[in-house]
Amino acid sequence: MQRVTLGTSEVTVSAVSLGTMTFGNQTGMADAHGQMDMAVGAGITFLDTAEMYPVNPVLRETVGRTEEFIGAWLAERGGRDKVEIATKVAGPSDKVRHDGYDGRIIHQTIDASLKRLHTDYIDLYQLHWPVRGSYAFRQNWHYDPRKQDRQKTLDHMADVLEALADAVKAGKVRAFGLSNESAWGTTRWIDTASRVGGPRVAAIQNEYSLMCRLYDTDMAEVAVNESVTLLAYSPLAAGLLTGKYREGDEPDGSRAFVDKAHGGTGDLGGRRTRRAVEIVGAYHALARELGLDPIHMAIAFTRQRPFACIPIIGATSRAQLDHLLKGIDLVLTDEALKRIDRLHHENPMPY
Repeated sequence: MQRVTLGTSEVTVSAVSLGTMTFGNQTGMADAHGQMDMAVGAGITFLDTAEMYPVNPVLRETVGRTEEFIGAWLAERGGRDKVEIATKVAGPSDKVRHDGYDGRIIHQTIDASLKRLHTDYIDLYQLHWPVRGSYAFRQNWHYDPRKQDRQKTLDHMADVLEALADAVKAGKVRAFGLSNESAWGTTRWIDTASRVGGPRVAAIQNEYSLMCRLYDTDMAEVAVNESVTLLAYSPLAAGLLTGKYREGDEPDGSRAFVDKAHGGTGDLGGRRTRRAVEIVGAYHALARELGLDPIHMAIAFTRQRPFACIPIIGATSRAQLDHLLKGIDLVLTDEALKRIDRLHHENPMPY
């Protein structure tokens, strides 16, 4: 497995990350430990989690459970120096903390994550959501930044970065990252870090897939010029690109199925639209013409972008992860990439 350095930091990770957001809900302890064993066996040493996980749904009583699953695995297996762990502090949420985080809370949440993870350091500590708001998760359709207070935002950034500088100095955090951020926000975090002596942005975790390519323009330019590595979440569009939701199907245990079981809509966070289902069919047809597995094609695409990109793959079972791992080293030809771009041009983002 290829190794990648996160931004300008000293943290080197595997070129693919294992996402763990189902651990403690859809994925039980034994299966979760089995998945981590499988990932490490395939050379994937980079584990991504968050204090609010598991999700689908997020429940107050399960906050932190995924980190506890990883901590139990580390305590049982050992070898902390053989893996890299990324986690996140939750943004504003009625399930965790209504106001999100500030410098004081950052000190508390880092210590809480360290305890749950059974470790004394976190390789990458991320801000799950900007406190000022975000256009991620389909909020771009009605995004209105006029309510933001620029100076208040900059003061907040300085406060958080000063707390993170303390954590880095104490050896608790090795690198700093963002999530669900914008180009403006990313550059301001970088500027503010330089001004207050805080850690520089090493990575940003935003949604990115064949069907969600908001990152391709302004964020890509920021990433290249400022040396920020993308951690691409939902590279299979929350399962849409597997094809399992075509014809209206909702397999038992799937994300949509579980969401509905807890009173949700099953629309995969707004991704499951009529156009999206149609475009999945087009990508599957292209994969057949190219002689490729559509899941493997989708993951390979994210690894061959003109900016540093690490896909975060996730599975609810070891069988699903086994299928993902079989195509993890696929490299798409130039012709395949050109045909993907043509298809994207004809069928732009469907949600």
